[in-house]
Amino acid sequence: MASIYQSIEILSKEKGIDPQVILDAVKDAMVVAARKHFRTNEDMEVEFEPKSGAIRLFIIKRVVEEVADPLNELTLDEARKLDSDAEVGSVLRFERETEGLGRISAQTAKQVILQKVREAERETIHSEYAGRVGELVNCVVKRMEGQDLVVDMGKTEARIPRKEQSKLESFSVGDRVRCVIRSVEKSGKNAGVIVSRGAPDLVARLFEQEVPEIYDNTVVIKGCAREAGERTKIAVWSRDRDVDCVGACVGMKGMRVQSIIRELRGEKIDIIEYSEDPVTFATHALSPAKITRVAIVDPNEKHMEVIVDDSQLSLAIGKKGQNVRLAAKLLGWRIDIKSEEEKRQEVETQMAALVVPGAPVSVLMDHGLGEKMVAKLIEAGVATVEKLGAMTPEELEEVPGIGPKMVEKIQASVIAYYNQFEVAMAGGEATEPVLQPPIEVQPAMVVQEGTVADPRESLEAETLPETQIEAEIVEETAPEPEPASEESDTMKRLDKDVE
Repeated sequence: MASIYQSIEILSKEKGIDPQVILDAVKDAMVVAARKHFRTNEDMEVEFEPKSGAIRLFIIKRVVEEVADPLNELTLDEARKLDSDAEVGSVLRFERETEGLGRISAQTAKQVILQKVREAERETIHSEYAGRVGELVNCVVKRMEGQDLVVDMGKTEARIPRKEQSKLESFSVGDRVRCVIRSVEKSGKNAGVIVSRGAPDLVARLFEQEVPEIYDNTVVIKGCAREAGERTKIAVWSRDRDVDCVGACVGMKGMRVQSIIRELRGEKIDIIEYSEDPVTFATHALSPAKITRVAIVDPNEKHMEVIVDDSQLSLAIGKKGQNVRLAAKLLGWRIDIKSEEEKRQEVETQMAALVVPGAPVSVLMDHGLGEKMVAKLIEAGVATVEKLGAMTPEELEEVPGIGPKMVEKIQASVIAYYNQFEVAMAGGEATEPVLQPPIEVQPAMVVQEGTVADPRESLEAETLPETQIEAEIVEETAPEPEPASEESDTMKRLDKDVE
């Protein structure tokens, strides 16, 4: 039996578990095996003798005044028959032989012990690694289970699921890899330590190791967005004005960043300067594309719109939208990218939408058109402003009750209706349009036998060109020269005599 203690000590050292935890697991296993062997649910207790290593099994009975559970309780009279010193509330123990426990009971005890040891091991691992999430660790590939990798971390094993692996990497058993601790689960399907080669934290930890300015906190990593195996964007910021944050991460001739790229098997890395201003930060994050302008659509919902030249649109979006997707993750904003042409078409569409299609002619009552005229137009089948505006003056005069003067009034109302939208787009106030009446050629006024006659009264009047008409009117209406008065001639003669 002494060998049991030796086995417990060896197991506790291998698993890093307290020996008392394993000893308690063995006691529980013996109780389960004994109940199964004796086919009873009585309370039992197991004791180990330290010197001999013997295992003793006891049945527990409690002394009570009134028995509610005959299997585990005794009355005071029954208890005093077994022990004269028994009192109410005392506990009596009756030893049971363990020699009768067979192979099946031993197998049951073994399973219980393994389960208890496994639970204790998980608890130990969780308490040790739960506070180290995000830490960079060195591992050795131990085996492959399907698409997952099982790596040895020294004290325990860890798992790299397929989704936490990079597309560019493949490992064999025995390869040394650097991973970042992703999570630590105490129970469930993914119980244990989960490490990752595809997490953004891995790139951040590698930069901390390669760049002394990051290690001493002169340069700070403000964010990192990554699609493992393809591209990473990392935002950095310098606490010292004299230190170039991007240059420090790149290193002389790119030595620092190149070592990280080799570690990640050639993954592309964009190092971006961080800015508190989201517009400036977005301009940096969408590099290498050149941004024309950035507009904040909704600051509360963190939504922005980025406008680029037509030639820069594909570069800003990136392959399968990767560039803008990573930039959105890095900023934490929703980004809509549009070209100049798309934005122009959008503005034109919005302007066109301001004019309500199919507006009824009744709206023209607010622009000087009478209710009776609106009724006449509707009776004639002209129900919308658009249809009315498309009609020629000749077509309007064909409508019963509409003459030339009414045509002018209708045209003025339609123009006033459309002017209000143009003024609204310009940010002003609509005004009623001033329509110039059509120029009519005035017929010549002909003097016949001392009377003035209007040729319009005669259907046979001849219409003359406008310039000729004006000349004739001026000539015919000019006053005749007055005869020289006698007083004026006398004055002339006197002036001559004086000279």
